Amino acid sequence: MADWQDRRVVIVGAGRQGIALARYLVAHGAWVTLTDRREASGLVDARQALGGLPLGWALGGHPLELLDGTDMLALSGGVPLTLPLVRGAKKRGIPLTNDSQVFMDAAPCRVVGITGSAGKTTTTTLVGRMAQAAFGEAHVWVGGNIGNPLIANVDEMEADDLAVMELSSFQLEIMTTAPPLAAVLNITPNHLDRHVTMEAYTAAKARIVEYQKPGDLVVLGREDAGAWNLAAHAPGRVLSFGVRRPPSPQAGVYLHGEAITLQDGENASPLFSCSKILLRGEHNLLNVLAACAIAHAAGISPQAMQAGVEGFAGVEHRLEFVRTWKGAAWYNDSIATAPERAMAALKSFEEPLVLLAGGRDKDLPWGEFADLVQRRVRHVVLFGEAGGLVQQALALAAEASEEGGRGREIPQTRCEGLEEAVRTAAQIVEPGDVVLLSPGGTSFDEFSDFAERGECFRKWVHGLE
Repeated sequence: MADWQDRRVVIVGAGRQGIALARYLVAHGAWVTLTDRREASGLVDARQALGGLPLGWALGGHPLELLDGTDMLALSGGVPLTLPLVRGAKKRGIPLTNDSQVFMDAAPCRVVGITGSAGKTTTTTLVGRMAQAAFGEAHVWVGGNIGNPLIANVDEMEADDLAVMELSSFQLEIMTTAPPLAAVLNITPNHLDRHVTMEAYTAAKARIVEYQKPGDLVVLGREDAGAWNLAAHAPGRVLSFGVRRPPSPQAGVYLHGEAITLQDGENASPLFSCSKILLRGEHNLLNVLAACAIAHAAGISPQAMQAGVEGFAGVEHRLEFVRTWKGAAWYNDSIATAPERAMAALKSFEEPLVLLAGGRDKDLPWGEFADLVQRRVRHVVLFGEAGGLVQQALALAAEASEEGGRGREIPQTRCEGLEEAVRTAAQIVEPGDVVLLSPGGTSFDEFSDFAERGECFRKWVHGLE
């Protein structure tokens, strides 16, 4: 929708996305009602942030009467499509939207959209840094599912700017506009508590490709089956990335010796040396390769790519080094909200590991995670709702390894919450260890999100004496 004047919009969810969208729509003449299941006492900050704006509030639930006379229902990222208000809107033929869709329709500049089951925040941040090195910080906007919703800045953007946008499956599942330059890093089991099946989850991710136009370009992880299977559905060009060289004449970024290398048709040229990368783990190497492929597609030079990588030690809560204490290195990987993400973290270290795992389960399998823990971890500290579930998976893995003649008993300690887990790890730790918070589950059993969990972990670790 290009003209919001006098349109009646109900926004579901008064988080950062809902607040940013409400500001934008009111500024463009819409009549906005914000609805949230929380009562006013839990929305003090949100109401202050929107204080003085002419909008309505419906708190403590989502009454169906809100749909009367409504032109559009806008959903924040955490709002499920099974919500009765959403089902009611569909039944009445009221269209659905979200802040990302509204941004895409309003953006005056080029937009890069990045999604994937893992690595999208690091990749989005890297592409933003590369673009800033190429075009200047004033002309590059980074946000979306991370940081600031870009709808908050769209009126400040100019035609020659570049917006780099992280997109989640929650956002994509109702979007009907795709960025002209998009990337799907990987598609592996995640958020099945929301999407229920891998088919539904993959379909949500696939929209970033399927709604592109013939002149558009998509960057795909060619060594990930879920992402690479989307190549057949791309209306435009495909550029790939992976560790191994793509078959000629396929265009893609890969690792050749110690150099990040671009194959463009029949010709290959080095971009920069891997020695510039500070990030740990093969998964982060893939993130750098992906960022370089996206940057190349956006017209960013190899020199700017290298500048974006240099000095980048990662983003908060993603294999973030916290401190050295008792001769051990403590790392915060709170973003690991799926077993597969935790596995990537485990593979990033050769040192003896004390692992803090748990949180809330997302209906994902823990078997492979437990097998890797059995081989790589010195001591497991379990916490949160999923602690028992992980314990069961570890028991099965131990039985299997015993039958295979390679069994060893992994010491385990069960804790109620993360703070207790930190204190427990402090008693277990030995010089030379790595203490790793990489939960494999979400934070919602104890915290508002993974960021709050990571911040509390840092605080408690820094408080150790």
